[in-house]
Amino acid sequence: MAPVVTSVSPAQGPPAGGTSVTLTGSGFTGATAVRFGPSLATNVVVLSNTQITARTPPGSGTEKVTVTGPSGTSTQNVFFTYTTVAAPVLTALSPASGPTTGGNTVTITGTNLTAATQVLFGPNPATILTNTPTQITATAPTGTGTTNVTVTTPAGTSNPLPYTYTTTPTPTITNLNPTTGPTTGGNTVTITGTNLTAATQVLFGPNPATILTNTPTQITVTAPTGTGTTNVTVTTPAGTSNPLPYTYTTTPTPTITNLNPTSGPTTGGNTVTITGTNLTAATSVKFGINSATILTNSATQITVSAPAGPPSSVSVTVTTAGGTSNPLPYFYIAAPTVSDLSPHFGPATGSNTVTVFGSNLSLTTAVHFGGNPASAITVVSDSQLTVTAPAGSGTVAVTVTTPGGTSTPGTGSPYYTYLGAPVLTSLNPSHGSSVGGDAIVLTGANLTYTDAVTFGGAPASFSAISDTQVVATSPAGAPGTVNVVAHTPAGNSNALPYVYDPA
Repeated sequence: MAPVVTSVSPAQGPPAGGTSVTLTGSGFTGATAVRFGPSLATNVVVLSNTQITARTPPGSGTEKVTVTGPSGTSTQNVFFTYTTVAAPVLTALSPASGPTTGGNTVTITGTNLTAATQVLFGPNPATILTNTPTQITATAPTGTGTTNVTVTTPAGTSNPLPYTYTTTPTPTITNLNPTTGPTTGGNTVTITGTNLTAATQVLFGPNPATILTNTPTQITVTAPTGTGTTNVTVTTPAGTSNPLPYTYTTTPTPTITNLNPTSGPTTGGNTVTITGTNLTAATSVKFGINSATILTNSATQITVSAPAGPPSSVSVTVTTAGGTSNPLPYFYIAAPTVSDLSPHFGPATGSNTVTVFGSNLSLTTAVHFGGNPASAITVVSDSQLTVTAPAGSGTVAVTVTTPGGTSTPGTGSPYYTYLGAPVLTSLNPSHGSSVGGDAIVLTGANLTYTDAVTFGGAPASFSAISDTQVVATSPAGAPGTVNVVAHTPAGNSNALPYVYDPA
C-alpha cells in the first residue's frame, strides 16, 4: 500500500528552502524520497512508520508534498507554501540623539527586521548588538549633525529615520555600589549615572581611582586608599560631575579562596558555593558585571544562584561593608549541540560504536540514547565524540551533557534507531545455476535496512523490497551447497542453504 501523508508542519517557509518540517501519516517505513512539488527534500529521516523529518528544497508558490516508498507514491493533497519576505520598516529610534563620539546604545523599532545585515547612521555602519523581527539594538558610530538611520536585510533597505548628533553634556552620577570600603582601598566600586563616556578621571576626595570599565551609564573603578567620608566625582572632556559620598571603614576586606563548581551553563541558575573569610553581610556577589542571587551567607561561606553570562571566563567577587574581595575565575560554558550521528542505526542489544558530531563537546560528562546512558565516552575534539551505544528500542534522540547543560534535539539529525536482528525464513528458489544470475527472493523479518547479501561469502547484488523481502541476484559459484546470509546495521542473519546446480 502506498504511503499516506496527512499533514506537514510547519506548512510554510522561505523560498530559499532549508525549513525543517515534520510529515505525519502512515506507510512511511522504507520511504526513499520526499518531494515538494518536483523537488527533492534533503536530510530525510524516517523516524517511524508514521513520521518523517526533512528539510525543504528551494521553491516558490504552493507545492504538493509527497512521500515515495517501496509500494508507490502518496496522492493526498497536502501542501507547503513558500512565503516571500517583506522589506524592513522602521517606526522609532530610542534615543533619537547622541554624542558625536558615538558609543551609545540605540534601540531601533519596526517590522521585518530579522537577519539585519547592516545598520547605517548616514554613511557610517553601526555595530549590531541584538536583532529580533521587531527590534534592533546597535552601538552608534561617530558622526555630526542630523543623519538618516536605515536597516538593511536580505529583503532590502528600510525607510530612513532621523538621528541627531549632539555635543557632549556634563556627566552626572546617581549611585555608588558599594558606598563604603576599607581604608586600604583595592575594592571595586560601580558608579552609575549619565554622560559618563570617555571618563578621564575618577576622584575619591583628592585621590584618583583606577578606571576598569567605562560606558555612557556606568564606570567600575578600583578604590584608592583613604579615611573617613569623602566625595566621589567623575571627570570627562565635558566637565566634572556632581559629588556622591563614600565612607572608608575599618571592616576587614572579604577574601575568597574557592568556588564550587568553577563552571556552569550560560543560562545561569545553577548553585555556586563560595568559600573564604570575612564574608558576613555580603551586599553583592558579581560574576563579571552581573549580580548573582545570594541564597545563604555566613562568615566563611556564601551560596548563590549564578546569573546568566556569555561563553567566557569572568571574575567572581564578593562585596561587604569592608570592600570587595579578590577575584576568582568562573567559566561560562555554552550548551552542547548534537548535529549528526554515524551510524544512525544499530542493534537493539547495543554495544556498537557510534560517532556523535556537534559542538561544545569537549567537557562531555554523559551521553544518553533516549533515557539510557552510553558508555566508553571518548572525546575526539570539541565537535566529535565516540561512544558505545546502550541497549534500546525504537527511534530515540541522542543527547550530550556537559557543565554547560544538556543538548536538545532541535537542530540537525540527532536521532538513532534500534533495529531487530535480521532473520531469514526461506529462499525462493533455493537452488540455481552455478554460473549465477538467478533472481532469488529472500523472505524473513527486519530486512528493510539490508546492506549486504552473501552466497557462501561471495557478495550478491540485491534490492530490499520491504521489511520482509529482499531480492538478490546469485553470484557465480561452484556446484554444491553454500550459506546465504543477509546483513543489516543490526548484524548478520541466520544462514539458509542454497544449492548451485552443475552447469
